[in-house]
Amino acid sequence: MKSLKTLVCTMTLGVALVAAGSAQAGPRDTIIASFGAGPGNAANGKAMFETNYGSGKPDTPRCATCHTSSPHNVGQTRTGKRIDPMAVSLSPNRFTDPAKVAKWFKRNCRGVIGRECTPQEKVDFITFMVSQ
Repeated sequence: MKSLKTLVCTMTLGVALVAAGSAQAGPRDTIIASFGAGPGNAANGKAMFETNYGSGKPDTPRCATCHTSSPHNVGQTRTGKRIDPMAVSLSPNRFTDPAKVAKWFKRNCRGVIGRECTPQEKVDFITFMVSQ
């Protein structure tokens, strides 16, 4: 049987390791976890990005309308404002602010798809952009 001192040290180390693992999770990971969906599927996210829905606003039938056909390119809003690339490799702060993520998924899913995106769609989309 372990001594009480050994047991306390082992428990403390375990708590420290769990805390360290949690601390390493970045804001993007926290946002993804908040959706409560399954693991992200980059192929599904890519399909979302490339699909011409035609079920949202007529002037924004697909993501590429504003974001171009490549997530690596600079996009442009309908009013001419610059949009940084969607690819996380080029815009490392992309999908790290919960308020912005909520705002833009709400606005763009409604405008492009014609409805709110599901939690799984959001996770898949972010997963694709992280892979770019």
